[in-house]
Amino acid sequence: MVNNHDRLCNLLNIKYPILQGGMAWVATGELAAAVSEAGGLGIIGAGHAPPEAVEEDIKKVKKLTSNPFGVNVMLLSPYAEEIIELVLKEKVPVVTTGAGNPGKYMEDFKKAGTRVFPVVASVALAKRLERQGVDGIIAEGMEGGGHIGDIATMVLIPQVVDTVNIPVIAAGGIVDGRGLVAALALGASGVQMATRFICAEECQAHPNYKEAVIKAKDRDTVICGRSTGHPVRVIKNKLTRKLEKLEEEGASREELEELGIGKLKSAVIEGDVTTGSLMAGQCAALVNTIQPAGEIIREVVTEASKIMENMSEISRSFNKENL
Repeated sequence: MVNNHDRLCNLLNIKYPILQGGMAWVATGELAAAVSEAGGLGIIGAGHAPPEAVEEDIKKVKKLTSNPFGVNVMLLSPYAEEIIELVLKEKVPVVTTGAGNPGKYMEDFKKAGTRVFPVVASVALAKRLERQGVDGIIAEGMEGGGHIGDIATMVLIPQVVDTVNIPVIAAGGIVDGRGLVAALALGASGVQMATRFICAEECQAHPNYKEAVIKAKDRDTVICGRSTGHPVRVIKNKLTRKLEKLEEEGASREELEELGIGKLKSAVIEGDVTTGSLMAGQCAALVNTIQPAGEIIREVVTEASKIMENMSEISRSFNKENL
């Protein structure tokens, strides 16, 4: 019998059931290549970047590793159509999508042999996308960083798993081997981690951003922009306080969105941790060091293996006592 995680690894041709989240500005070619080379699936975050920038990252990954990798396409990007054309031209093995429905592109993806894994935050969307022929679902709970839904990972994953017949990848608040084991226990085939990879050595994010993640405590992330319909989880700072004040005063969606323009780049590239947008999940409180991406993956897998061995011992003991 093939385990869920084996099913995913065979589908994507990867060694470990670990995907690196496609964070805009953060998930560059260097990071994606390092994750893929270590046996996970590295993913380039296209975000709102123009196609020439994404093409440069794709070529970088191909130069640094021969292993499979992916590109995350933000379907609301003004360059989405061009990015998808680029992905097809470059024969990118895997595409993850967010902020939209990839349905109209599925025929082209299928013809190219590209695996498609949309990020979803609800059971209804997961069901709809399965009918459209996607290869798997990334179900992300509200613990995650950046744009989020309103259902927690612990309850979202089993509901999606019980609803669809394709692999489900758990995301949102997963940072270590304990999270991987928990996700597998809930029926997921693997996990997607983003926040932890911000602090990978190969990640090009500004040192200030990485330091903010490492310093974050359990209550240091907040959700901004609820009134816009597109809530975002970030680390508290001067920007979040201003956004919260404006929302309390009934500011329009346009005013709030205007304030957020360029703030993620400001934090990631320029290191502005005061008025930049420090997207990170609640699991930032569990990230405490900067280390190579390969070491992160080995650490997660080793910890998960030890936990599963221990659980096997507990299971055998339990069964023996109750026979």
